[in-house]
Amino acid sequence: MLTSRVPRKSAIAGKWWALATVIAASALALLVSPRTPSLGPETTGDAELARAVRQAADGGAYRGLAVALIDKGAVRLAGVGVTGGPDSAPVTASTPFEIGSVTKAMTGMLLADLKLPADTKVRELLPDAGFGQAEIGDVTLAELASHRAGLPRVPLTPKLLALSYLSNLTGVDPYAGDGPDDVLAEAAGSSLSERGKVSYSNIGMAVLGLALAKSQNMPYEELLRTRILRPLGMSSTAALPSDAPLPANRAHGSKANGMAMDPWRGDGYLPAGVGVWSTARDLATLVDAVRKGTAPGATASEPRFTDTAKQRIGYGWFTTVFGRSTVTWHNGGTGGFRSFVGFDRATGRAAVVLGNTDADVEPVALRLLGADSSDREDSPPFLMLAITLVLTFSPGLEAWWGHRPYELTAGVAKALWGVFSLVLAWVAGVWSIIPPAVWALGAGLLLASVLRWRGVPFAPRGARSWVRIAVPALLGLAVLLA
Repeated sequence: MLTSRVPRKSAIAGKWWALATVIAASALALLVSPRTPSLGPETTGDAELARAVRQAADGGAYRGLAVALIDKGAVRLAGVGVTGGPDSAPVTASTPFEIGSVTKAMTGMLLADLKLPADTKVRELLPDAGFGQAEIGDVTLAELASHRAGLPRVPLTPKLLALSYLSNLTGVDPYAGDGPDDVLAEAAGSSLSERGKVSYSNIGMAVLGLALAKSQNMPYEELLRTRILRPLGMSSTAALPSDAPLPANRAHGSKANGMAMDPWRGDGYLPAGVGVWSTARDLATLVDAVRKGTAPGATASEPRFTDTAKQRIGYGWFTTVFGRSTVTWHNGGTGGFRSFVGFDRATGRAAVVLGNTDADVEPVALRLLGADSSDREDSPPFLMLAITLVLTFSPGLEAWWGHRPYELTAGVAKALWGVFSLVLAWVAGVWSIIPPAVWALGAGLLLASVLRWRGVPFAPRGARSWVRIAVPALLGLAVLLA
C-alpha cells in the first residue's frame, strides 16, 4: 500500500501557520488592550513618605495617591502620580478627591455633636416622609448610624440596578438626579431585614443625614459645614449639590482599565458620600482631631456595637483588629475613586490615603499604619474573574473548534458577537488582577479563528441574516460610544 507524507507535512504547516496567526493577531490586539493605570514618577511633599507610599502601593493599579501620615504629633503630607483628566498635573496633599463613604463617619459625628437622643425614631424627625405606616418609621437614629436598622445596602429599584450596570460599562453616574425626596421614598418602600445586626447600608446613612438636617431646618451640606468642617478649618472639603461647580484642580477618576468615570452627584445621598470632595490635608485635620477627641462629635468613633469577633462599630466609624493593631477607620469608594481614613489609638498614628482609580487604597493605608493588611485584603472577585475569562476566550475557542459557518453572513454574525463579548470584557474586566495581555490573546484567537473561514460562500438567507449581523454590531457600537 502506498502512502503519502504530503498531508502530514501540510497539517504541520497548517498548525504552524495557525500559531503564527494567533501570535500576530494577539500582538495587534495588544495595541488596543486595556491600559491599567500606574503611578508615574511625579512626587510632591514629603519625599520620604512618598517613597514609603510607593513601596506600600506595590505596583497596584493606581494613577495618583494623596497621603497624610500623622506620627508622634507630626503631620506629614505627600502626593505621588498624577490627577488625570485633560489638564493632568502632579497630585498634591491639596488635590481634591471624591471621598465617598468616608462622609458616613462625619454623618455619625453629626449625630454625636447634635446630642439628639439616640433612641429617637426617624419618623419623629421626618413626619412628612411617608414613614407613618412603614416599618422604617420605628428605626432609631442610633440604629441608622451603626448600620443596624435592617435597611438594604442600596434600594433595589429597577432604575438604580440599570444605572449601576451601565456605570460599569460606560462610566455614567448611577445616582444622578436622586434628590432627598427620592431617597426617602425609596427608604419608605424598603423592607427591613435582620434589624439589630450590623449590615452596611448606604440608604440608611442617607436617611440619617437627611433626618439630622431636617431637625436643624437646613440642608445637609450646610449642616456638615457649620457643625464639622468650619470648626475644624476644613475649607477644602464640601458636600456639593448637583448644581454646584466641581472643585478646581480636582483629580479625575477612572476604572482599573483606564476608562474615565463620571463624578457621582445625587443630593439625596450626600450624607452617605455621593458628591463629597476633600483633600489629604483636610482629612488629616479631621482624623487627628477625632483621634485626640477634640473634633465635634468625636465620640462617634467610640465602638458601641459588635459586628464580628474582630470588628465593632460606633456611629459611622468601624474599629477593627488587624493582627496586633486595632484601627478605627472608614473607607470610601465611588465610580473612579477610593479613600481611607483611620488611626490607631494605642500608637497615636493616623493615616489618610486618597486614590483616583477604583483600586482599593486600604492596604496602602494599613501598611503605613504598621497594621497587618493581610487581615483586611479581600479575596479576588472570582465570579468577575470567571466572567472576564469567559468573555475573553469563549468566542475565539468556539469559533476555532466549532463548525464552519454555512454562509458568510452567519460567520460575520458569530464574529460580531465575539467582538461584543470582548468589548464587554474590556470595559468590565478586573484588569488590576488579570494582565491586559490575556485580553489581547483572546482577541487574537478570535481573529485567527475567523481567518479559517476563508472560502465560505456568501449566501445570505434573507433579511434574517442581516438582522443577525446588525444586532451585535449595534450593541458593541453603543457600548463603545457610551
